[in-house]
Amino acid sequence: MSDPNLDRIADQLDSPNSRDRLLGLTALRDVAPVDAVPLIKKVLNDDHIQVRSMAVFALGLKPTDECFGLLMELLADPDYSVRANAAGAMGYLQDLRALDPLIQLFYEDTDWLVRFSAAVSLGNLGDSRARSTLIDALDSAEVIVQQAAIAALGEVGALEAVEKMLTFVQSDDWLVRQRLAESLGKLPCDKSRSALKYLEKDGHPQVADAARYALQQLDSADNGVESAERVEESDRPTSAEP
Repeated sequence: MSDPNLDRIADQLDSPNSRDRLLGLTALRDVAPVDAVPLIKKVLNDDHIQVRSMAVFALGLKPTDECFGLLMELLADPDYSVRANAAGAMGYLQDLRALDPLIQLFYEDTDWLVRFSAAVSLGNLGDSRARSTLIDALDSAEVIVQQAAIAALGEVGALEAVEKMLTFVQSDDWLVRQRLAESLGKLPCDKSRSALKYLEKDGHPQVADAARYALQQLDSADNGVESAERVEESDRPTSAEP
């Protein structure tokens, strides 16, 4: 017996009204991936760009074995918003096969939104092999791409990028400074701590709050290391008495 809820969503996705189709995609939120993907595919080539973009991104939220292949094809779509959503969805799949395609997309795509999505997803993948690309992204002419790169460098643990990241500590854009503070909290080193103490006094409250939280993260990480070292020390056998 078919699921009445799935039948209702399928009817919405077949509607000539784009609003109905958008509602149908939204209704897939609680549907299992194996049931959701065949319905998503109904509108992957929708004439309405908002419907199509939403469907593309949904592939990342409802991962099945075929989603990676579908998204790979969509990375070459003529429409920049489709490519951007495909790149963003790749990060949610958590499939490391996406690493090289996303790096290539970042360097070769001419649209800033696509490069932004690629940088965000490289951070979501958390693979250290993305470090050099994300460091290059700091030189982007688009502030939003710089923001994405700063955040992603924290996700991939790029300690070697800290010095270059610190050039943004006095950025005119408070969101850049906030992303910097959040990222430095994941990159434990003396330079990170020093910069966070500076950002803790930032005139924007969200930057200052982010810096305080990041310092707490670094303190917790340091305490965790010290505790582990003490446990390791206590587990060492004592030398036998003569």
